[in-house]
Amino acid sequence: MFRKIIFWSHLVSGISAGLVILMMSVTGVLLTYERQILAWAEKSHYLAADQISTKLTLEQLHFIARTRHGDISPNALVVLNDPGAPITFSAGRSGGLSLNPVSGEEMPVANESLESFFRTVTGIHRWFNQSGERRNTARAITGASNLAFLFLVLSGLYLWLPKIWSWSAIRIRLLFRNTAGNTKARDFNWHHVMGIWSAIPLAVVVATASVFYYPWANSLVYRIYGEEVPRRGASAAAPDNKLTESIGSLPASEVIYLSLDELFDSSVAYLESADENWRQISLSLPEENSTTVAVAIDQGNGGQPQRRHNMIMNRVSGEVVQWQPFSSQSPGRQTRSIVRFLHTGEVLGIWGQTVAGLVSLASVLMVWTGLALAWRRLITPLFRKKFAK
Repeated sequence: MFRKIIFWSHLVSGISAGLVILMMSVTGVLLTYERQILAWAEKSHYLAADQISTKLTLEQLHFIARTRHGDISPNALVVLNDPGAPITFSAGRSGGLSLNPVSGEEMPVANESLESFFRTVTGIHRWFNQSGERRNTARAITGASNLAFLFLVLSGLYLWLPKIWSWSAIRIRLLFRNTAGNTKARDFNWHHVMGIWSAIPLAVVVATASVFYYPWANSLVYRIYGEEVPRRGASAAAPDNKLTESIGSLPASEVIYLSLDELFDSSVAYLESADENWRQISLSLPEENSTTVAVAIDQGNGGQPQRRHNMIMNRVSGEVVQWQPFSSQSPGRQTRSIVRFLHTGEVLGIWGQTVAGLVSLASVLMVWTGLALAWRRLITPLFRKKFAK
């Protein structure tokens, strides 16, 4: 009886959410290597070795950004560990500006066609690419379908177990077999084989997506560790005594601040002294009388929060007064950061992305074969009865 309840719940959920799950799976496959493809496209615009002569200083580039591009209000400059890469002045969600490190001219690196393609696919994946009020409705549908998908994965694990344990019964669910000429047997075989081999990573991919849709799922990540959910816009923690002492109490008129170049060089020197590599350094542009500057270091591929660290530097001496590695965050914050990129597999690098892409492809075939099996069970008999009369 229990198995029948699970089976029919599985069947009804699959029929109800199947097409939405199919859409999310197909777009998930298309988004598998988005980060690498965009990075490859951007790198094709970088300066070649023979084009790099004397580079402008960060201060000079900052001056150019302020004077020639007054419509942009940057809050940080981003330096990639590639001599041919542009120096980017980030302006948050409003965009930014990339400048040629040699000439100071604006350096377009984005591939608009590719970015538009991935932006559209992402919009379809999340909310059918709708906007306004329709986006909220679409988001509710994809969120509910994602929960149904999680139920399908978990209930499918139970239904995969054969009623009678024997090697022949297990083999038909575990290994692909020759089913030439019998499409029903083929669909049954493919549905079960792909389901069991992709179940665990697919459950992770689907479960982590729930955090994006539902506040209760986001809160659960923190509640597991007994932590309060961080409030948006909450003020940063007060600096410790070491930070306060290192700043000193000189009058603002007597303080001589280090240049952006000196601050950047100090951050690189600190990393090298600690035998730490870096892919990208983001240096916040401090306010006029600020005595500290925040620096963000990314050692990974851009989607690995466990390889992102922060430091606070004394703007007068260049001393690192606070080193804030990823491990210094609370367990809840660490987990929440990882969950975001566990959904795409990026947190585990290229291999994690590949696994996420493969299980998304497997889910495309599982939805297709599942709907085909449901059609044969529910619809085909109706036609037989009709023509039998």
